[in-house]
Amino acid sequence: MHAHEMISSHPDVRGNTNDDLIRCIEECLDCAQVCAVCADACLGEKEHVQMLVQCIRLNLDCADVCRATAAIGARRTGTNEDLIAAILKICADSCARCAEECERHADMHEHCRICAGSCRNCEDACNAAIKTFH
Repeated sequence: MHAHEMISSHPDVRGNTNDDLIRCIEECLDCAQVCAVCADACLGEKEHVQMLVQCIRLNLDCADVCRATAAIGARRTGTNEDLIAAILKICADSCARCAEECERHADMHEHCRICAGSCRNCEDACNAAIKTFH
C-alpha cells in the first residue's frame, strides 16, 4: 500500500504523519476487500446460505463502512477531526459486530474465520487511531 507515501507527500502534511491513522486506512481497505469476498463466499455456501443471511448483511455493511472510513481518513486538506473520530468509532463498532457474527461460523467456514481476523485487526486499528484525536 502507498498510503503512508501519499499522505506524507501531501502539501498540508509535509511529512508530519499520523501513523496510527495511516495503519487504520490500510486495515480498512483490507477489511473491506475481505468482507466483500466473505459475503460472496457465504452466498456460495448453497446448503447453508439461509443461516448465513445475517453474516452476509454484516459483511456488506462492514465493507461499506470500512471503505468510507478509509476515504475520509485519507483526506488531508483542511481538518474535520470530529467527523474522522466519529467514523472511526462507527467503523470499530461495525468491525466488532461483523467479527462476532463471522466467529459464530468460523469452525464451519474458513472464509468466516479469515474475515473475523481481518475485522478484529481493523477494529484494533480504528481504536488506536481514535486515541490520536482526543
